[in-house]
Amino acid sequence: MSGDAAVREGAAGDTAGYEAALGAFEGRRASAPGVGKDPVNEAMIRHWCEAMGDEHPAYRGPDGVAPPTMLQAWTMGGLLGHSGRSGAYEELSALLDAAGYTAIVATDCEQEYLRPLRPGDVVTFDSVIESVSPRKTTKLGAGHFITTRMDVRANGEPAGTHRFRVLKYAPAGRHVANGKSGKGTSGGRRPRPVVNRDNAGFWAGVAAHKLLLQRCGGCGTLRFPWLPGCNGCGSTRWDTVEAGGAGTVYSYVVMHHPPFPAFAAPEGGGAAGPYAVGLIELAEGVRMVSNVIGVEPDRVRIGMPVRLEFRRVDEELVLPLFRAEAPTGAAGAEGGEG
Repeated sequence: MSGDAAVREGAAGDTAGYEAALGAFEGRRASAPGVGKDPVNEAMIRHWCEAMGDEHPAYRGPDGVAPPTMLQAWTMGGLLGHSGRSGAYEELSALLDAAGYTAIVATDCEQEYLRPLRPGDVVTFDSVIESVSPRKTTKLGAGHFITTRMDVRANGEPAGTHRFRVLKYAPAGRHVANGKSGKGTSGGRRPRPVVNRDNAGFWAGVAAHKLLLQRCGGCGTLRFPWLPGCNGCGSTRWDTVEAGGAGTVYSYVVMHHPPFPAFAAPEGGGAAGPYAVGLIELAEGVRMVSNVIGVEPDRVRIGMPVRLEFRRVDEELVLPLFRAEAPTGAAGAEGGEG
C-alpha cells in the first residue's frame, strides 16, 4: 500500500495504519543535498554580529570565525530559495494536509557545533526526517510533531547539526479526516504564551496588571525578556522592579496576512484585519514586543509615545498592550509591512 493510500485509510479510521504510514517517513531524506549559496564570508559575519549586538573579537577580520549560532544561516536559500531540493518532507506535509492537519507552527530547534566555520569555507548540507510523533493534543489543536535533522559540513568536514521541530496540526475545534476534532482553544482565541519556570513570575505580574522587569542582583542591570542569568555579569541573583508604563515605538511592522480572528481590531467589534506590532522601548531602557493600539495601523510611527495598558482578551488571558498617547500625522521614519 502506498503512503498516500495508507494515510487515507488511517484517516478514515484505521489509526494503526495511519500511524504506521507516518512513521514510514522517519529516516527518509527530507530534501536533496544542498550547497550554501555563498561561502562563509566576513561581510555576512559582520552583518550578523551587528544585528545581534555581538562585539566579541573572535568574530572580527579575515582570520576570525563565524558565530556558532550562524550555523543554519549558511544553508538558507534567501528570497529565491534553493532549486531542485524537493524531497520526502513535502510529501509528508501534503499527506498531513489531506488528513486535515493544515496549520503549522515552529516549536523549537537544537544545534550541535563540531568545528568553527571560517571565511572561505564552502558549506554543504543534507537533511533527514528524524521523527514523526504520534498524534498529540495541544492547546493549538491536535497534530503531529515533525523533527528534521540537518547535517552541515564545511569543505567536506562535519561542522554541526541543526534539528528543527514543527507541529502540523488541525486548529482546535476543526474536524480532521480521521474523525477526531482537536481540543483546546477555539480558532477565535489568542494563542497561549509559553509559560515556564524562567518567565512564570512575569506572567503572574501581568495577570495582576503589573509589568515586572528583572533587575540583576550583581550589577543592577534591568533586563527583558526574563532570563535565568545576567548577560552582562553572569550573576544568577535578581529581583524585580515594576515598569512605569511609558514608552516609545522603537520599530514596528503592520501585519496584513494571514487574517486571524483572534487578532480582530483590538478596540472591539472589528473583523480581523491589519494590526500593528511594535518593538516598544520602555522609559526604563529595555524593549519588548506588543501590539500598538488606539491608532490606525498605518499611522503608527517610530518615536511615537505610547502608554502601557492591560487588556483581558478572554477569560484566561491578560496581555500588556501599548496605546498611542496621541494620534500623529507627522512624517517620520517608516516601519515595515508584514
